[in-house]
Amino acid sequence: NDLESIEKNLQRATKMATETGGGILFITEGVFGMRGQQGKLKEIVALKEKYNFRLLVDDAHGFGTLGKTGAGAGEEQGVQDGIDVYFSTFAKSMANIGAFLAADKDIIDYLKYNLRSQMFAKALPMIQTIGSLKRLELLRNHPELKDKLWENVNALQSGLRSRNFNIGDTNTCVTPVYLEGSVPEAMVMVNDLRENYGIFLSIVIYPVIPKGIILLRMIPTTSHTLADIDETLVAFEAIREKLENGTYKEIASRTKVDLDA
Repeated sequence: NDLESIEKNLQRATKMATETGGGILFITEGVFGMRGQQGKLKEIVALKEKYNFRLLVDDAHGFGTLGKTGAGAGEEQGVQDGIDVYFSTFAKSMANIGAFLAADKDIIDYLKYNLRSQMFAKALPMIQTIGSLKRLELLRNHPELKDKLWENVNALQSGLRSRNFNIGDTNTCVTPVYLEGSVPEAMVMVNDLRENYGIFLSIVIYPVIPKGIILLRMIPTTSHTLADIDETLVAFEAIREKLENGTYKEIASRTKVDLDA
């Protein structure tokens, strides 16, 4: 998401493509899954006026959640038509398995005939295919599902910010909470959240993020209630206090001694 780096690499790639007679495929994210930032698709598409490249967008977290119709980050930013190859998954907003590629017919035909090793190995079971078609129908015909999702997202994120939690610069449903602590402390913390507060979430640690930082990643859903959000906010205030007063550090240290023994 660094525009200066993007242009620098496009200049390098243009030179290589000119020398070799090749082309340029630019790959980026619709939503960066850890920080919750949208990719700068509008700015990248604008660079097509200056450079000759095809754009592939991986929009796993944007599809179904962003844009007027839920078509993703490209629709949200008004540049869906500038995306040459659109990739997403059925495993996020659709809660299913599998994935899809969308592009002009010529590109899809090319992929069909040149990725033979994938053609028969990756076909979805019919029950999953029908399930995804039904979920797509729900996304298209029931915008209230996405509206409820964003009601929950806004309640959670505004609640965290008002309690002085650092959630970075997310502008999507992905809700990261950054805390300071070690890996052992993080393990004790998420266990406490699950066992004593009934909250299950993902933990991200080094080397995905810098040492000394704990990233707790939450992704609210339409099926959550505002009562769930309130319960989560109360739990987060409790675990922050335990992290800051050394409770988790002490438990982690004691556990390590037991394991060593």
